[in-house]
Amino acid sequence: MEHNNKLIAEFMGCTHPFNNVTDATLYNVSHGTFELSDLRYDVSWDWLMPVVQKIGDEYLNTPFDETYSHLTEGYENIWTIEDTYKAVVEFIKDQNTEVIGSFNENGDLI
Repeated sequence: MEHNNKLIAEFMGCTHPFNNVTDATLYNVSHGTFELSDLRYDVSWDWLMPVVQKIGDEYLNTPFDETYSHLTEGYENIWTIEDTYKAVVEFIKDQNTEVIGSFNENGDLI
């Protein structure tokens, strides 16, 4: 979960308070500074819903309810935080692949 919470934090633009430390474990989030292990995207609707909102506003250009439906289609129980979290992580990973591109087994950009 920590890896995915880090992925979400970076997607949300959360910064390391020590930018020159490459493996810093502190993140400045809108409501405080947290250790990587204390990021709560996987267990708190209050943390996860702003991520869904950002996806709708900045990537899908859709209202919140349409964004939520789009993200969770194909999941068995869309009203659980677990499935919503998985959908958000999947969306971010897909966006990162589109931005960065795909690589072959030699590490060359395809």
